[in-house]
Amino acid sequence: MIINGGRPLKGRIEVRGAKNLVTKAMVAALLGQTPSVLRNVPNISDVRVVAGLLALHGVLITKGENADEWHFDPSNVEKAHKADIDAHAGSSRIPILFCGPLLHRLGEAFIPDLGGCRIGDRPIDFHLDALREFGAVVEKLPSGISLTAPNGLKGANIELPYPSVGATEQVLLTAVLAEGQTELRNAAIEPEIVDLICILQKMGAIITIEPNRVIFIEGVEKLRGYDHKAIFDRNEAASWAAAALATKGDIFVGGVRQEEMMTFLNVFRKVGGDFEVHDDGMRFWHPGGTLQPVTFETDVHPGFMTDWQQPLIVALTQAEGVSTIHETVYEDRFGFTDALNTMGANIVVHPDGLQDETRRVKRREFEQAAVVTGPTPLTAADVVVPDLRGGFSYLIAALIAEGESQVSNIGIIARGYEGFIDKLRQLGADFVFEG
Repeated sequence: MIINGGRPLKGRIEVRGAKNLVTKAMVAALLGQTPSVLRNVPNISDVRVVAGLLALHGVLITKGENADEWHFDPSNVEKAHKADIDAHAGSSRIPILFCGPLLHRLGEAFIPDLGGCRIGDRPIDFHLDALREFGAVVEKLPSGISLTAPNGLKGANIELPYPSVGATEQVLLTAVLAEGQTELRNAAIEPEIVDLICILQKMGAIITIEPNRVIFIEGVEKLRGYDHKAIFDRNEAASWAAAALATKGDIFVGGVRQEEMMTFLNVFRKVGGDFEVHDDGMRFWHPGGTLQPVTFETDVHPGFMTDWQQPLIVALTQAEGVSTIHETVYEDRFGFTDALNTMGANIVVHPDGLQDETRRVKRREFEQAAVVTGPTPLTAADVVVPDLRGGFSYLIAALIAEGESQVSNIGIIARGYEGFIDKLRQLGADFVFEG
């Protein structure tokens, strides 16, 4: 994209279902003995990757009357060829979540080398350790991971060393059909996790969310299909809110709800942004005046989501003073700031983090910190998208920079932002798309 900066984004856009729920709900369809219907499905590349993997395993996928309604018929689930599965390696990290459902349906599963955004090691040990607790036999091969369940899967007592979203999803998708009861401690409780639990309960699962991150799952013998409308994508919503703030714009984001955005909204307001809550969405805008610096730390829900900090950092380059962001979730998520500095930002990354007595989140040994000093005018540059959220951040930076920027490798952005090019046009951005 060739972007001519300096024009505020104004107008209305719509966000559909959350990438982090929809792809998992698609996998959950494997567990049902009857077809499932998922609505509010976004047209993003991650959804197409999962659809391809499901089709490889014999799931019949059709569209409903509306483009965002998908039907999944798992009645003919079968083993897929390793080479076909491997063709999807590097496109998504979702294949690991196929393990539990495939072990229940076929007694075996194969997972290729995993891809996804390069924002840290993101080890899958949490997943594999949990699957072993259920009785899975894990064999690591040069081409991937082979799993079998010679004695079936049985309920287990599992405590995660960290409230990992992916590992929590793994346990849920495995425990619902495992024999006996599963107790999961230190579970993730993100809104997308709760929405997945709602889907599984519709299918016939028995799941109880207890205080202090404890989830109980009573295994059942069979599950049926579901009919569900996916929760909205709060990460995309926060990205557009940050874009409105950085460009001094005014964006109405349809389909958004306040409750799931509350932690973000508090920081957004502290920086100087304003918002209104409506029945059909939320309006975000820059009310004028000087933006204020903030200090915050990312954390699992209900903390400030790690996916929110990258787009917001661009807006913070225009704030008056010093902002400090402690990244406690991923150990390598500030790499995108190098390009912002070449555009004129003043961002210093501390690879070993910083001490701060006022912190809410306890310091973690692998964390980093970014110190943003502003305001700094940004100038145009040629940048290459490194990952999903960092890529959207580059779009925002180019939109506020003086001159003409070239942003390449934008296909990564399509993994999680439906129709973002059309949405930018709707909001009045000045750009040319090539490719």
